[in-house]
Amino acid sequence: MTSSLYLSPIVTASGRVRLPGSKSISNRALLLAALADGETRLSGLLDSDDTRVMIAALRQLGVAVEEAGPGKVTVQGGTPFSVRSADIFLGNAGTAFRPLTAALAVMGGMYKLSGVPRMHERPIGDLVDALRVLGAQVDYLGTVGYPPLQIHEATLSGQERVKVKGSVSSQFLTALLMCAPLCVARSGKALAIEVDGELISRPYIQITLRLMAQFGVQVQHDDWARFVIPADARYRAVDRLEVEGDASTASYFMALGALGGGPLKIEGVGSDSMQGDIAFADVVEAMGATVSRRPTSIEVSGPVVARGERLRSFDLDFNLIPDAAMTAAAMAMYADGPCTLRNIGSWRVKETDRIHAMHTEFEKLGAQVASGPDWLTVHPLQASQWRSASIATYDDHRMAMCFSLAAFGPKGVTIDDPDCVSKTFPGYFPVFQDLVQA
Repeated sequence: MTSSLYLSPIVTASGRVRLPGSKSISNRALLLAALADGETRLSGLLDSDDTRVMIAALRQLGVAVEEAGPGKVTVQGGTPFSVRSADIFLGNAGTAFRPLTAALAVMGGMYKLSGVPRMHERPIGDLVDALRVLGAQVDYLGTVGYPPLQIHEATLSGQERVKVKGSVSSQFLTALLMCAPLCVARSGKALAIEVDGELISRPYIQITLRLMAQFGVQVQHDDWARFVIPADARYRAVDRLEVEGDASTASYFMALGALGGGPLKIEGVGSDSMQGDIAFADVVEAMGATVSRRPTSIEVSGPVVARGERLRSFDLDFNLIPDAAMTAAAMAMYADGPCTLRNIGSWRVKETDRIHAMHTEFEKLGAQVASGPDWLTVHPLQASQWRSASIATYDDHRMAMCFSLAAFGPKGVTIDDPDCVSKTFPGYFPVFQDLVQA
């Protein structure tokens, strides 16, 4: 374990990077492959803490997941899972915890699901409420509305309609959608899932629907407010599924190209991506970078902020790309005026309270910052304002990667607990340092 990492001041950034696989796609694909009848071969899979947690959980449940080379696994799927009782630890992986909760609750069995202390602070009550309407029996083992959970054997109610709130986390809707074919297989009836209130992070639902379609389940939706899973919906194994690069991770390298001159070519994700965070390319372009888009790659060039050049400021709604929005906040330190990020309330219930964390760490660097329940404003730093600082990362991979961009300032920056990036990109800092020049 590395307790801290000092990044010397950098001036330029250029080169080429191959992205690791998408976390969002990897964990969805692993679970869908486990739920589908037959053998699915996955390649390009992300190797990180979150995917290891999912694979370990599936194996504990009796699913055969065999490694077939770097980033390649073969999954022998089928339901119900052979292990009917288990105590499963899922770390702080929301992309594993929420969908597995739903799948196991409707499949039947006795399962305890738990995680790290922060996972037990991340809400899950809206999902549990919806599952109970479907007939699932789920108990809280600690604070009501939060993990850990105890799932009991249950008889589904045969409900044809269920509601779920969409304003806290899109993962609740994703979890219900992914388990819905198991419900209709048992009831023989179509199931309508209705969203109560605003649906945040809609692009993540698009990922879910596209992957479900690849596994043979077509879901119809009415303006993203009502989703219908047909009565004959059944998952079918996919012979081969290639996981594309992680678009959220791409945001850090887009920022490197935009802040450090470039050109910086990012391979593994591009204009053909199913991930909403690819729209971050539009943000860096609006800030003054030059962006070249190809189906599976993006190239970014920009000013050299370490030489006093500036990006353009922004005032934007980031509801659709909340993870990549953190990168935009870091870039705001080098803008020509204050930058405001709006509609980012979901940051409050992520790996840490990201609005509080970002506000606190920006101030350490000397920035003027203001924040509220769902917004953050960052004022740019002038050369005389920069302070040397050790950045706390709150066991949050995105905090570490975002604040690596503070190395474009004149003081350098120390990142505490840099190993927290293992959640999504264990090799981030060596790759980062290969691309930057003093």
